Amino acid sequence: MAEPGPWGGEPSDDPRYDPDLLRHGDSRNVVDAYRYWRRDAIIADIDRRRHRLQVAIENFGNDANIGAVVRTANAFAVDTVHIVGRRRWNRRGAMVTDRYQHLAHHDTTEELLAFARGAGLQVVAVDNVPGAVRLEQVTLPHDCLLVFGQEGPGISEEAHTGADMTVSIAQFGSTRSINAGVAAGIAMHAWIRQWSDLSQAW
Repeated sequence: MAEPGPWGGEPSDDPRYDPDLLRHGDSRNVVDAYRYWRRDAIIADIDRRRHRLQVAIENFGNDANIGAVVRTANAFAVDTVHIVGRRRWNRRGAMVTDRYQHLAHHDTTEELLAFARGAGLQVVAVDNVPGAVRLEQVTLPHDCLLVFGQEGPGISEEAHTGADMTVSIAQFGSTRSINAGVAAGIAMHAWIRQWSDLSQAW
């Protein structure tokens, strides 16, 4: 698809529009409804519609899936993505969506859990472990923090212990686990199916 060039209609005085984008075109990866808008105007509009869902991913090993989690969270208008452990992460996978998504950092899982308690969020750990209930068979909490572990080790013991619920994603093949970024997308979409107003989707 061709990138939208300079604004071709009558000059607009809408304050949401960025004069530079109107003059030179808008090649950003945004939906058409936000074409030519200023970044802060886009964020403010999403903020009006953000869901009560929040997500966290543990980053004790510099996980490469964080960018994919951030990009998916942006697509679903997740309130905030929390990164636990290392502050640094590879933003390439986010495809610049981190500019529109609220992010928070916590040094430890204990700090994350304390935040969740203070915010009135129920913590749902997502991991294929003994005792987990099927994601496909539960109703997720409305005020929810989904927690994902890093690739390989999965959820930390602190997250397991502190979670209100642990859910697993049904698998039928030979692999032991699903990629963390993919698992996050599946779990977020499960919440969206249960709680979002689909008439507000693009």
